[in-house]
Amino acid sequence: MPAGAATSPTSPTEEGWLYLATVIDIASRRVVGWATADHLRTGLVADALTAACRQRRPTRPVIFHSDRGCQYTSQHFAALAKEPGIRLSVGRTGQCWDNALAESFFATIKRELLANTTWPSRAAARTTIFDFIEGW
Repeated sequence: MPAGAATSPTSPTEEGWLYLATVIDIASRRVVGWATADHLRTGLVADALTAACRQRRPTRPVIFHSDRGCQYTSQHFAALAKEPGIRLSVGRTGQCWDNALAESFFATIKRELLANTTWPSRAAARTTIFDFIEGW
């Protein structure tokens, strides 16, 4: 299960920004793990990776590709990935094409779901994101 990952602010809410982290299976192009939070710390991407492992239960070696964000290069995230045998891979500096699948997903969700919308709460935005990802 090669996977691509990214994080992005989704949309403003009246409570502040809600951030989304995803893990996308490159073979199926499906979001296999995701998480939202009011911050961009390592815990957000760790929750997305944990959700992906819980959903897919990888039995073969997995390569996890991401950008060079500090969340993905932290010792905490490396230790979390090591436990189920996930090999981490990061893109080259300044090369958005290295993680094109994740970038494409975020462009789509922003264009089709999040553009020009402000939600009353983070919970309302999260529900809309849930429907988009899980119902698609």
